[in-house]
Parts: sequence; structure tokens; C-alpha cells
Amino acid sequence: MSIKLWPPSLGTRLMLVERMMKNLTTPSIFSRKYGLLSKEEAEKNSKQIENIAFDVANQLHEKEPDGDGSSAVQLYAKESSRLMLEVLKRGLSLREDVVESERVSTPQQTFFDISGGQRSFIDAEEADELLDPLRRPGNSYTRICFSNRSFGLSAARVAEPILRSLNDQLTEVDLSDFIAGRPEEEALEVMQIFSSALEGCKLRYLNLSNNAMGEKGVRAFATLLRSQSNLEEVYLMNNDISEEAAKAMRELIPSTDKLRVLHFHNNMTGDEGAQAIAEVVKSSPSLVDFRCSSTRVASEGGMALAEALAMCPHMKKLDLRDNMFGVEVGVALSKTFFMFANLTEVSLSYLNLEDEGAAAVADALKESAPALEVLEMAGNDITVEGAKNLASLIAAKQSLSKLSLGENELKDEGAIVIAKALEEGHSQLLEVDMSTNMIRRVGARCLAQAVVNKTGFKLLNINGNYISEEGIDEVKDIFKDSPDVLGPLDENDPEGGEDNDEDEEEGGGDNEDLLGSKLKDLEIKRED
Repeated sequence: MSIKLWPPSLGTRLMLVERMMKNLTTPSIFSRKYGLLSKEEAEKNSKQIENIAFDVANQLHEKEPDGDGSSAVQLYAKESSRLMLEVLKRGLSLREDVVESERVSTPQQTFFDISGGQRSFIDAEEADELLDPLRRPGNSYTRICFSNRSFGLSAARVAEPILRSLNDQLTEVDLSDFIAGRPEEEALEVMQIFSSALEGCKLRYLNLSNNAMGEKGVRAFATLLRSQSNLEEVYLMNNDISEEAAKAMRELIPSTDKLRVLHFHNNMTGDEGAQAIAEVVKSSPSLVDFRCSSTRVASEGGMALAEALAMCPHMKKLDLRDNMFGVEVGVALSKTFFMFANLTEVSLSYLNLEDEGAAAVADALKESAPALEVLEMAGNDITVEGAKNLASLIAAKQSLSKLSLGENELKDEGAIVIAKALEEGHSQLLEVDMSTNMIRRVGARCLAQAVVNKTGFKLLNINGNYISEEGIDEVKDIFKDSPDVLGPLDENDPEGGEDNDEDEEEGGGDNEDLLGSKLKDLEIKRED
């Protein structure tokens, strides 16, 4: 199956804007020659540059509808870079003129966004003014974002005919957080108005997040949902979606065979709701990015999701964190992971996996996911026994950029095993989180030594542990040439866990010989 690279998601576009803002406000060889922008100037220009670059790239993509979008992505990046330099070159007084001249040279805009500025209620008069560009004959808007503005009935009635007029051209609709603060009865009617107005649009992207929808809200969008057959990205985060709402969603979305991204974060789904979501996942073989985090799912629902995910062999990003899965689900997930050859990011924190579940997952990921970049397994009650399997996985994954194992029970023994796994290679590693693991002086020092010389490394978090004052001094000395890389240590407790410390003998201090003898069978070698 070919993966479409264009168009980028809204999140990707916002990320580019952030990067451009940083480039325009950070000293460089160009800024020394041409000057820097203020934060306000950078934000304004970056948003305008991104819009122009997107439109230019999108026009190229429309001429190559059968391509994978790689040409458009390259042009998107090239135009963004060119315009940033052009803005710096022209000087402060001409910067806005530069961007505006480029905008004039771009024949037609495709993205209409009213989400900027402070969150606010809008009435009919303001809606009429804000949405006026959408009325203009011959406009080419294919993507709209109404997020961050709360529509009441009067404003919704202004929007209704305008949206109907765009019915045959819209492909992306963002209605996240667009009824905030409205009484339930009014909010449901507003949803129904928008649903009816957008019926029949051939959408590839739909975002209904942050609307406190519940089952009534999901059904308020029934007209729109039932009319869709081309959805590729669906976002339903923070929507109070209960078991009944999840069942309604499964019922109302008729076709998911093209679905690539499904985000379902921070809802009240529970086990029965998870089973309904699992049915959607089962019928989504093209899924590459699935998020079902903080949804109150326990073992039964977790097992259903694990089984459903086996139908999605192209998965690249998987986020199941903060549920109540348990060991059994961890083992079931591990059997699914064996087929995820494309997986790059996996977030399995706070799932009660314990050593058995964590070890099963680690062993499966070691044999699959050759390009794994992000591994998050914090808060799973993992001890040194589970650390052995994790270390073997880590040693094998040289493309890792982020490792999060905080809030476990690894202690010094586990920390040293993980540190050994990180020592060799891992040139792309940027961040390691080993906070709140009952780690003492020896473990902290080994972790620091393992990452301190890695080019580009940005953060070692060992806060919330039991590191002695001498150990803190040692770690700080290791990072004396790059102090910003060592995270804060304000929650470290030098006296913590003294009664249970098996790694120190009478007389105080860390007995490295004793600890070393315990670790002889835990050494990790990098596999070729």
C-alpha cells in the first residue's frame, strides 16, 4: 500500500509554523547579517509564510493527483525556507510587504482559518463578517477551521448557507471546540445545523474534538457522518464519549477502509465502548496512527483492541497510554506487535503491564519495528527483571530518539542495565526519562555517562529519585559542559528509601563492587 504524504495534517502545519518562529527569532548567520524579528513579528510572518507555501505546494499536488505527494512536500519545505530568508533580507519595514506580495502572486487560497486570537463567543453579526470570504464567487477554499470560536444559534444560521455553498469543494473540516460554554440544548442544535450543512462533503479530514459531545453530540452529527466515505483522519478527543457514544460512532461512520488516523483521547469509553472502537479499528486496514489514551479501558476492552489492531499491519504510531489494561493485555498486544514492521512510535505508559507484560512487549518489538524512534513505558511497575528485556530491545533499536521509563521500580540495578544498553551507538537519541525509579548514586552516574557525549542529546530526567548529595555533585560534574541537558532535580530525595537500600553496606556510601557482582548476568551486548 502506498502512503500519501500530502496534504500534511493540521498538527504538522502548526509544527512548521513553530519551527519558523524559532528560526526567525534565534540568532544565526543570517540574523547576524539581516537582523531578527520580534516574537510577534515572527508569529505573524510564519503563519502567512506557511499558508503561502502550502498553497503553492498544493497547486503542484493537484497537477499530480496520482503521486504520493513527495514533490509537494519538497516544494512546501523549499518555499517556506525561501520566504523566511526573503523576510529577513528585506528588513523590518518591508517584511509585511514581502509576505503580502507573495500572497498576491498566489492565485487562490485553500485554507480558511478563524481560530487565531483569544477564545470567544461569536454572534450573527461577527459570523457574517468573519465568514464573508467564503461567500466570494470563485473561491477555492477546501479546508476550514472554526476552532476556538463558540457558535450560538444565530451564528450557526449565518454559517449554514455558506457551508452548503462549499459542499462540493471542502475536504478538511475542523470544528473542534466550537460550542464552548453553550447550554446543552443550544449546542446540540448548533451541531445539527453544521451537520446538515456539511452533508455530502467528500471529507478526508474531520476534527470534532473538545466539544463535550457524549452520545447526544455524536448523534447530532449523524447526517454528516453517514454521508462520508472518504475519511482518512478523524479526531474525537476530549468529547465525553461514553460506551453509548462509542457505539453510536461505530454505527454512524459507514466506511473506514480509507481511514489512516484515528485519535480518541481522554474520553469515558470503558470496556464496552472500547469494544465498539475495536470494531471501527478492525474495519480500518489502512490505519497508521491510532490513539486511544486516557479512556478508562480495562482488561476486556484492552483485549478487544489488541485483537483489532492485528488487522492494521501498516501501523506507525500507537498511543494506548493511561488505561487499566493489565498483564494479560500486555501479552496479547505483544502478539500483535510482531507484525508491525513500520512502527516508529509506541506509547504504553500507565497500563499496569508489570514485568511480565513489559517483557512480552519488549521481546515482540525487538523482533519487529526496525525503525522505532519513540518508546514510552512509564508507570508500569517494571522492576529489574523487566529491565533485562527492555535493555535488550533498546540495544537493538539504534534509531531511538526518545525513551521514557519514569515512575517504575527499576532501582540502581535496572538503571545500570538500561544505561549499558544506551552506551553504544544511539546517535539519534535526544531524551531519556528515568525519573521516580528509586535510583541512587550509582545508577544516576551510569545513566549520565551513557548519554553525556551523544551529539544533539537534549534531556536526561532523573528527578524524583534517591540520589545522594555526593551523587548529585557527580552527575552535575559529568554535565559541566552541557548543564542544560540535565533536567531539574528539585524532587530528588537524598534520604529516600534508606531502610530498603540493599545496595549499600554499613558505613554508608555506594558499594559498587557488591552492585557489580549482582549485575554480571545482566550485561547487554549490541546485536548486529
